[in-house]
Amino acid sequence: MREVLFIVARATNGVIARDGAVPWAIREDLQRFKRLTMGRPMIMGRKTFESLPGLLPGRRHVVLTRQADWHADGAEVAHSAEEALALAGDGDVAVIGGAEVFDLLWHTGTRFELTEVFEDTAGDITMRSPADDPAWREVARESRAAAGGFPPYDFVTFERTR
Repeated sequence: MREVLFIVARATNGVIARDGAVPWAIREDLQRFKRLTMGRPMIMGRKTFESLPGLLPGRRHVVLTRQADWHADGAEVAHSAEEALALAGDGDVAVIGGAEVFDLLWHTGTRFELTEVFEDTAGDITMRSPADDPAWREVARESRAAAGGFPPYDFVTFERTR
């Protein structure tokens, strides 16, 4: 069965972005993101694509946008969730944001890798937590203490229950 993996870092208050960027640059979280996405097509919204430092090596970039004429070098463009999934192919896929893309694909997700950052972060984009949806159940948690100026955080894995 195809895995549709959601990957996001989210503050206690639901914030996932501020001014178009992730509010944290926690090294271990970035390394985990790379490990989880490597070799998989990534589905993302246009704003998420534009927030990246460039094309991420070893991964396809499927960009979901409402803008009919939008294009970017290295991006495969889709205008619906179904088209994005079709472009990604039959294998495993990573959904990396933003909030609207997670909402559009919520019902297709099979695993959710959440970095739960324990602070109320200032930001302008929020999203719901899989912990608040009975369709998801927590199956693993690894805690990290505050360090390097970053708050404590947990790596949490959820799987779809139905």
